[in-house]
Amino acid sequence: MISKDAIVEIVTPLLEKENLFLVEVSVGSDNKIVVTIDGDKGVSIDSCVNISRGIEASLDRNREDFELEVTSAGLGQPLKIPRQFTKNIGKELEVVLKSGEKVKGVIDSADNNGFVLSVSKKVSVEGSKKKQEVLEPIPIAYQQVKSAKVVLKFK
Repeated sequence: MISKDAIVEIVTPLLEKENLFLVEVSVGSDNKIVVTIDGDKGVSIDSCVNISRGIEASLDRNREDFELEVTSAGLGQPLKIPRQFTKNIGKELEVVLKSGEKVKGVIDSADNNGFVLSVSKKVSVEGSKKKQEVLEPIPIAYQQVKSAKVVLKFK
């Protein structure tokens, strides 16, 4: 059986050539290999084809029978690694925390430990009858997150 580590080792230099990054690799018990990639400026079909060909050229079909799928992290798919959060700074995100709470806001910043979400809240202001909307920065650690998706907006 082909190991996940072997695929990561093969795909890493291929991704560097294409200026892309690895999101996830899975290898099923039936040797179905799924490689999910992303890039700061998106991923072209040509890049997926080049990565797929590079992986196939490095594996021996006579020794191991396998099925290979190279795919980009699609719109509406959950963010999985810190680099995806960094890539999406300034975009609206819907986050479901492990506690079950849902939070929606704009990503202000992200690093290897977590991210900061600006959440719009209505608060009472002294001397005003009407509540005013303010942005509250909420730091969230990755281990608190059950799922996080970029909110798609159609104009």
